[in-house]
Amino acid sequence: MKAEQAKKLADEALEQLIAEVERGGSDALKAYLATMACFHHYSFGNCMMIAMQKPDATRVAGFNRWKELGRFVKAGEKGIVIIAPMLIRKKGDDTNGAPADDNAAEKLLRFRAVYVFDVSQTDGEPLPELHRVGGNPSGHTDRLKDFIAGRSIALEYSDDIGSADGVSKGGKIVIRTTLSPAEEFSVLVHELAHEMLHRTERRKETTKTIRETEAEAVAFVVSQAIGLDANHAAADYIKLYNGDRETLTESLDLIQKTAAQILEAINANE
Repeated sequence: MKAEQAKKLADEALEQLIAEVERGGSDALKAYLATMACFHHYSFGNCMMIAMQKPDATRVAGFNRWKELGRFVKAGEKGIVIIAPMLIRKKGDDTNGAPADDNAAEKLLRFRAVYVFDVSQTDGEPLPELHRVGGNPSGHTDRLKDFIAGRSIALEYSDDIGSADGVSKGGKIVIRTTLSPAEEFSVLVHELAHEMLHRTERRKETTKTIRETEAEAVAFVVSQAIGLDANHAAADYIKLYNGDRETLTESLDLIQKTAAQILEAINANE
């Protein structure tokens, strides 16, 4: 499969998601966000492609990578197509007309279609258990607080915040004192998402509904990725759509990038 065909597949996945949302299927967006939680290192387009081709995928790798891990793709299994970047050298001439050496050759970024397989499509040596934390975020909360502090965002605890569990004030987050550990973690991520996504010029370009839904979606992805039960998320993810493809695409891209940045920070020392 060529990169152009893979790109077409990604577009079809987005169109399918939009069609399901238009039919009132907010569960379709929630399922996509769950896929994003499993594959937060992938672009939102590749997450979309994985979700479309194998919605129950939990861990993917290429054929040779599975061999390195002592596992082998089962006969007859169909690969999952994603788009992978690659650098190619563009040979040129120097100013004297002589060919440029390899070190001076210009590197160009191109994309190609590649196949990956889910762990359920393989047999072989058992994999190490992924670190799961159940209903307790454990040390992730402390690392999250370090990340917040590193962004020069003040963190305070107070019950004098009305009916909200947390508030983003632009450079400061205030959290209710009576939250459970899991709730505290989720609310912290939610308010941090506001700080990262909505304390910019973009705030003027979005509605409160879109901002709240994006923040809750980031909290859902990050919470589920570290093993928390994220089903408590009450946001209706259909609001991300807001009637047009551009809004949905922009939101999903920002959610993926923000969740990935947070997860990279809180899992850095594991």
